[in-house]
Amino acid sequence: MTDIQELLLSRIRDVPDYPKPGVVFKDITPLLADPAAFTALTEALAEIALRNGATRIVGLEARGFILAAPVAIRAGLGFIPVRKAGKLPGATLRQAYELEYGTAEIEVHAEDLTAEDRVMVIDDVLATGGTAAASLELVRRAGAQVAGVAVLMELAFLDGRAKLTRELGGAPLESLLTV
Repeated sequence: MTDIQELLLSRIRDVPDYPKPGVVFKDITPLLADPAAFTALTEALAEIALRNGATRIVGLEARGFILAAPVAIRAGLGFIPVRKAGKLPGATLRQAYELEYGTAEIEVHAEDLTAEDRVMVIDDVLATGGTAAASLELVRRAGAQVAGVAVLMELAFLDGRAKLTRELGGAPLESLLTV
């Protein structure tokens, strides 16, 4: 395990039985409260984005915003929010995706991405891969290219990587931690 992985893991708190019995929630708020850990995380994700030729950073609502915005600043790239449906004003592209019990929709401003853009999608956790896969579809529908997906933490037991790998079309998926 690398020093950055040890640092990040030491700042993630397990919260048993949240939000429901049997679930162990991975709380990243202690990591965000630690300037050294948050800086290390931001630097690592910015390096991934730049190494993969990203020109824009997409952050997924809500915790993805917390990570993606400073990554965009650090990398010198624009930040594009992907939000829950109905939260963005103006013309948007909307994409539905499957949840464990039902469906949800996310949106991006249609004019925020162009054919010249290479987009790195940033989020806190890769779980089942549904939200990230939907965001990749939005990126492509906007005419942009996918540079990849980068996450702080991958929950391997949910097998989101398998679903997302198909959607990435050869672009990389990088997680700093796998739990």
